[in-house]
Amino acid sequence: QVELLESGGDSVQAGGSLRLSCAPSSYSYNTLCMAWFRRVPGKEREVVAGIDSTGRSHYGDDAKGRFTVSRAGNTLSLEMHNLKPEDSGMYYCAAEVTCYGYAERDFGYWGQGTRVTVSS
Repeated sequence: QVELLESGGDSVQAGGSLRLSCAPSSYSYNTLCMAWFRRVPGKEREVVAGIDSTGRSHYGDDAKGRFTVSRAGNTLSLEMHNLKPEDSGMYYCAAEVTCYGYAERDFGYWGQGTRVTVSS
């Protein structure tokens, strides 16, 4: 069992930046496939960015150019810049022992989410 603990959600003005972090509470092997998803109003949960154990990253279309995913061991981070009101929502950390892809169905472990609010 892998429990994921997210932090970093906050309220910011449009154009601002945030850094989200996620760490597993009980998994000692540095091999997790990890990703950030988000659920914004009116949309299904979607991938923001992910990264495998080799450091190879994947980005959703909305994240390209503004967000950067990184990891240090199994601690996952998401740097978000030039935030827009439409980025507001719940951001979820997800993990899986093997990287099958970056669809929601590819991840079996999920955090509780951290809220990002961007005001105009």
